[in-house]
Amino acid sequence: MKCLHRMSLVALAALSMVGAASAAESVAEGGALATVELRSAAGQSNETSLDGVVEAVRQTRLSTQVAGAIVALQVKAGDRVKAGQELLRIDASAAQQGVAASASQVEAAQAQLKVAASELARQRQLHQKQYISQAALERSQAQWEAAQAQVNALQAQTRVAQAQSGFFLLKAPYAGVVSEVAVTLGDMALPGRPLLTLHDPSALRVTAAVPQALLGSLSSKLDQVRYEINGLAGSAARLQPASVELLPTIDAASHTAQIRLALPPAGAAGAVGGAGATAVVGPASTAVMPGLFARVWLPAGASAKAGPQRLFLPASAILRRAELTGAYVIDAQGKPRLRQVRLGRVSGDQVEVLTGLRPGDKVAADPQAAAAVAR
Repeated sequence: MKCLHRMSLVALAALSMVGAASAAESVAEGGALATVELRSAAGQSNETSLDGVVEAVRQTRLSTQVAGAIVALQVKAGDRVKAGQELLRIDASAAQQGVAASASQVEAAQAQLKVAASELARQRQLHQKQYISQAALERSQAQWEAAQAQVNALQAQTRVAQAQSGFFLLKAPYAGVVSEVAVTLGDMALPGRPLLTLHDPSALRVTAAVPQALLGSLSSKLDQVRYEINGLAGSAARLQPASVELLPTIDAASHTAQIRLALPPAGAAGAVGGAGATAVVGPASTAVMPGLFARVWLPAGASAKAGPQRLFLPASAILRRAELTGAYVIDAQGKPRLRQVRLGRVSGDQVEVLTGLRPGDKVAADPQAAAAVAR
């Protein structure tokens, strides 16, 4: 086994020597090494990107005001519902019995009211003939009024019982999509416990947290804010929101302000801007839904102070050997010199160089060929 391992290492070394030799020959035939210049942030785009999320403008967690077992579940996650559509039903047997009892009490009170009304009519006739005193008439009048008040109170109780019986039926407050169903048939519903989550897909927005250092003059450039949603058709293009709102409050914990980008209705796509503009209006796909990751792009000059100059280099010019990351820089004599670099974020085929290079440095476009020449 050790012999095989040594033979493999020798073979790999031989292949690398052959590759280096061929690269050196190609450089000798073609003359000087091909080089690329560092790009500054101003050479590309001085925009700032923020991580955002798609959320529904109108999203509701539905719960109940009464306790009971769930006896009917009419929807599941992903279903579209209409306003007023029944979503689930809770066992209302006890509540229905309470309504029936209240209705019976109202009937009994109305019967007592009829008796009191007849008695009051007789007492008035007797009083007109001066057979009874004024006090007797007033007592009869008070009994009738008490019976009338009793009927009104029991009728109000009945209406309360009927209203409470409606709490056992959960209906959609508006037309939308069921995002989540947190219960199953037979579960116990309790007051305040979320049962369903519903959102309106016709009104979506992208929200992001803007750091305090980037607020600056952003309020005057909100019309230049763009967004993109990865993974959707047309996601490579930056999209123009229907409207942009920068909330006038700062979170004391994170020192950020929230920015909200209203998404246009699906299908409202169209190019905007002048020549070379990549922004379009509206998402090209109807698959946009709450919870998706989005990226918000702030315009150049949004921050109050200009940050440090950012340098970018093509990813193909980066040399990676084990734990070493570097690039071959062409010195004054035209010789490639390996210089270690530290990299930042990747933007397309460009990689940000944090340390190791300076503006104006010429970097070998092919690190393999530069390595062959450097030997």
